[in-house]
Amino acid sequence: MKHPDHPDHPLSRRIADVLSLQPDAPAIEYEGQWLSWRQVSGLSHRIGALTARGAQVGMLLRNRPAHVAALLGVLRSGGCVVVINPSRGDARIRADLSDLRLPLVVGEPEDVARLVAPTAGTTGGSISDLENQPLVSPDEPAVADDRRPGVAVRMLTSGTTGPPKRIDLTYDMLARSVMGAEPEESPPPSQLRLGINHTAIVNSPLVHIGGLFRVLQCVTEARSFVLLERFDLDRWADAVRMHRPRTVSLVPAALRMVLHSDLTRDDLASIRAVTSGTAPLSAEDADAFTAKYGIPVLMSYAATEFGGVAGWTLADYQKHWHTKRGSVGRATLGAQLRVVDDEGTPLGPDRTGLLEVKPGQLPASANWMRTTDMARIDPDGFLWILGRADQAIIRGGFKVMPDDVRVALENHPAVAGAAVVGRRDERLGGTPVAMVELRDGKTADTGELAEFLTTRLARYEIPTEIAIVASIPRTPSGKPDLSAVSQFFAGEHAS
Repeated sequence: MKHPDHPDHPLSRRIADVLSLQPDAPAIEYEGQWLSWRQVSGLSHRIGALTARGAQVGMLLRNRPAHVAALLGVLRSGGCVVVINPSRGDARIRADLSDLRLPLVVGEPEDVARLVAPTAGTTGGSISDLENQPLVSPDEPAVADDRRPGVAVRMLTSGTTGPPKRIDLTYDMLARSVMGAEPEESPPPSQLRLGINHTAIVNSPLVHIGGLFRVLQCVTEARSFVLLERFDLDRWADAVRMHRPRTVSLVPAALRMVLHSDLTRDDLASIRAVTSGTAPLSAEDADAFTAKYGIPVLMSYAATEFGGVAGWTLADYQKHWHTKRGSVGRATLGAQLRVVDDEGTPLGPDRTGLLEVKPGQLPASANWMRTTDMARIDPDGFLWILGRADQAIIRGGFKVMPDDVRVALENHPAVAGAAVVGRRDERLGGTPVAMVELRDGKTADTGELAEFLTTRLARYEIPTEIAIVASIPRTPSGKPDLSAVSQFFAGEHAS
């Protein structure tokens, strides 16, 4: 089925076809209320009408149904979504918008009024719900940006170690990620049946690649979903009990919250597997989750730049977890993986070096992409991520990997989460320092934590300072914000 209001790309066609497949069927549940595909389609069409093919539209994205509809509206029309995180701080957002000089920026009315100055030809569009016409009246649709042909989303990185950057994600890359290696050959819309799939739960933020992929997967599969504004343990558990999903996705911070909660096996009885990515998860936490709930945890590896490239399947887990424990799985989606030394020479099995990937979502002619992750790949193709090379701390000639220290701290029964960074030391070059968040109702002091580490780490790996805080600063994806942690230790709180 062809639609005159969108370009001839498989992803755009699929979005438009799903939105019109069964208009009155439930699409999104938000705060206990179901919204139909017709409602989602209506606002997406109105936003799409403001978007020329290839035009950039800024979005102050929040996890709300109107924002999902606006996102789909730009994509069904062939436009380019420029992701803007409305929670980054007003001054930084205004500076970002000034540099971007976008013709149209949409978001919640209060966000637009606060952040979008009526300057430099930028029009602010307010989207408060699915029923209202967006409060925007540009003289003409936003014009195309020929500098980025084929780009669907300019996505923000998580900003774990520095200011977030924007990565251009093309229509082809997104389509291959959510529709398969050959999007043109994916099942036609007439074969989609709304409601045959279990209702999904989307609790990752739309300003992060995980939330974007999850929403697009649901839409391209014509799957209804519960949209949570953020991960909230009680609301998430209610959604699981109500909709009984077979699989759920939890970032490590959320998985640890579930692990240390009062939820029972009966609460999570429908779940057959939990997928976890975006940040390192220790094998100990994965095993503890499985022991408590009887649910395997399938780790994965992905990045904003290229999407998912490795992960566990349930079959691999059942056959190999006991011998490959701690791996993030094998190459997926047609990806190729290799480990190289500092000069780029490929290394053999079980050798440690820098990970390079050639994602299956990109053309076969794509170059190898070098990551900053230290890794090894065993003879069976299982990948282990050993930490970021650019975060290694050299303490008096000894290399300290922050993730090793973090995992050791998080094994303490009172610790809910930890973040470890390096602090400059005039004599040693650098030393590890740690920020720790305790579990509700648990107590521990820094001396106890340091003593706990003495039997788990080498002496040079033990932090020279441990700060216990109410909550660790985190990025939208749930990762510790290491820049903020470093600033904490560099400031007045440092000893």
